[in-house]
Amino acid sequence: MKLITTIREMQSFSSDVKSSGKTITFVPTMGFLHDGHASLLKKGREVGDILVMGIFVNPTQFGPKEDYASYPRDLKKDLVVAEANKVDVVFNPTAEEIYPTGFQTYIDVEHLSKYLCGISRPGHFRGVATVVAKLFNIVMPDIAIFGEKDFQQLVVIKRMVRDLNMEVNIIDMPIVRESDGLAKSSRNSYLNMDERKAALCLCNALIKGKGIFNNGIKDANTILKEARNIIETEPLAVIDYIKVCDINTLEDLEKITDRALLAVAVKIGGNRLIDNCILG
Repeated sequence: MKLITTIREMQSFSSDVKSSGKTITFVPTMGFLHDGHASLLKKGREVGDILVMGIFVNPTQFGPKEDYASYPRDLKKDLVVAEANKVDVVFNPTAEEIYPTGFQTYIDVEHLSKYLCGISRPGHFRGVATVVAKLFNIVMPDIAIFGEKDFQQLVVIKRMVRDLNMEVNIIDMPIVRESDGLAKSSRNSYLNMDERKAALCLCNALIKGKGIFNNGIKDANTILKEARNIIETEPLAVIDYIKVCDINTLEDLEKITDRALLAVAVKIGGNRLIDNCILG
């Protein structure tokens, strides 16, 4: 396994791979890897010749009051996980390498960024789209793999790839959960014992909402009311949003006629957690 930290070396490596006729699969991450990331790496190993994993905590997707400086990092552990999952290259650039002095070009997927997390995190998806576009230009992947836990991110990236004619096939992978249902997340490490227990209200709300839908209720407000009640009974939980929306446009739905996204964002203590499920 090779560790690369500079853009020039990464581009040179990828150019050599492409000229040899082999395919590159890319799994971008912010590190502090867990089983959810491992599932992406496993898939990546199956579908391409060369597997590249990115580890980069992207400063442009964090707001001024968010946790960029304290975001959990453990490169040594991440490299062990990468090697165990047969990663060929880990690309781990610095922020200065990706955003040199004078950087001023950004990508804004306008409409999709207005909903869900985009409301409480203005500018977040501009940072996501920009860094992913840069990483695609540097790594030159044929395939890139993303998890469905960050569903809005996934939709934004797919739209960007279509709109900008990028020759990258996006594969999305299902959410990986703890045995009690909590979605795997690097931010789970912030939770103390009481907060960890309280965080189960997210997946319990989704289970409730999905159960109502599966029983034939298609009215979004009815589903949202029942799911919201689950979260509101948890004293440590503060709802950022809970929405039923179109899985392609992310626009709010009143009645579900096809597949829909049930998505939640909740603050537990000082920690903001997200989760979702597909209805239909």
